[in-house]
Amino acid sequence: MSAPRVVSLVPSITEALASVNPKAVVGATAWCTHPHDLETTRVRGTKNPDLGAIRRLKPDFIIANREENRELDVQRLRQSGLNVIVTNIETVPDAIETYERLFRNLLDWPIPGWLRDAKSQWCGAYPRPTRRVVMPIWRDPWLVVGSRTFANDLARRLGWENAAVGLLDRYPRTDVNEILKLEPDVIILPDEPYEFTAENGPEMFPGVPTELVSGRLLTWYGPSLLEAGSLK
Repeated sequence: MSAPRVVSLVPSITEALASVNPKAVVGATAWCTHPHDLETTRVRGTKNPDLGAIRRLKPDFIIANREENRELDVQRLRQSGLNVIVTNIETVPDAIETYERLFRNLLDWPIPGWLRDAKSQWCGAYPRPTRRVVMPIWRDPWLVVGSRTFANDLARRLGWENAAVGLLDRYPRTDVNEILKLEPDVIILPDEPYEFTAENGPEMFPGVPTELVSGRLLTWYGPSLLEAGSLK
């Protein structure tokens, strides 16, 4: 039996699938940058996928995510008779369990070694917090990581207390003054989805330590989990 043809609309999931069977990934978004050498048809972005291109690929499965992709696009693809699997990942264990179901039950693929290692590394008890952080993910307007998000759960497992969890929304809209009122020990500035740099971000928080980190390590849930421990 030939391998299923899969279109992935989620960068983390694209990287995870390609780690086992890259040739089966017949379509992926332009934001699916890992692995760097993945040869596949690009179907535009996560929020504006090229539905016609996806239909022409005739995939067996399309894998989307509740946060990353629009419900309208999912509905239109399903109306075309395509099988769309929508994932919902808010914690590290959610990610591990989702991949186990995808690999074992949907695709009938072997569980990769990185997934077993990530489960062992990240799915234990939460450590005692060692510092209080705020994690902006966008500027003008300022958006920060809130509760019920993968990045917040990973932060907890890194030993970080997210000072913004008491704010409304999963990604609260705020401003610099409100961020400073949260009294963080350090402000974590990732390089995606907004590209914070040494010249773009830290200058807004005089007197508060800032750290520039890889957005992939903080927000992606795939093979990058093996590297995310370096954020500690």
